[in-house]
Amino acid sequence: MNATKPTPNPSTGGELATTCRKFADGTRAPSVQARRHRWPAPLLGGVGGGFSLAATDALFAATVSPPDLTDIRGLKPIIAPPTPWYWWVLGAVAVAGLVALIIWFIRRRPARPAPPPPPPHVRAKQRLNAALDLLHDPRAFCITVSDALRTYLEERFRLRAPERTTEEFLVELQTSPTLTAGQRQTLAGFLGSCDLVKFARHEPTETDLRALHGNALRLVEETAPATLEPAARR
Repeated sequence: MNATKPTPNPSTGGELATTCRKFADGTRAPSVQARRHRWPAPLLGGVGGGFSLAATDALFAATVSPPDLTDIRGLKPIIAPPTPWYWWVLGAVAVAGLVALIIWFIRRRPARPAPPPPPPHVRAKQRLNAALDLLHDPRAFCITVSDALRTYLEERFRLRAPERTTEEFLVELQTSPTLTAGQRQTLAGFLGSCDLVKFARHEPTETDLRALHGNALRLVEETAPATLEPAARR
């Protein structure tokens, strides 16, 4: 039994030719596998001058090639946008306000009261004790102890001792009830001895100088304000 050769369908061959032309123009690129079931058997075997499946695949591969990705650059790193200038201004204003608030708070706190100065008799004793370092210089020693005692009498009894001479000061003491007769006599001998060293170039011994120091210190202690003992206050 002779097998009859199938004859190609002209309409099908024309459709395949049109599809191939669309492949070449890029207007239509359907999958060959999707179209394969619509092609008749003669076209698959290349009978009667039709297009074969191998030729169609080659034409599709030649016209529909994968895109060239070599000209695509990689992703660039993300760049943060610059901070607006007004944020810097607001930050500076906030810092300045905080500093001003801290300064205001520190100044607002009440200052600690300064401790009261030591009383006159305490300062006089300090000056007299410091004068002991000048025993090697009789004139400087006498000037220091004399000024210390005069300043004490002025601060303690409101007497203008430093501005007056020894004679003027002793005259004022005769009518002042601040010192007793024995204290006025001790003060007169002390000031007279100091004047001899300061103005008459008298050279006393160290014993004499220590005696002057003792007289001045005793006069300060005798005229210092009395302090009540804790037991006496009860």
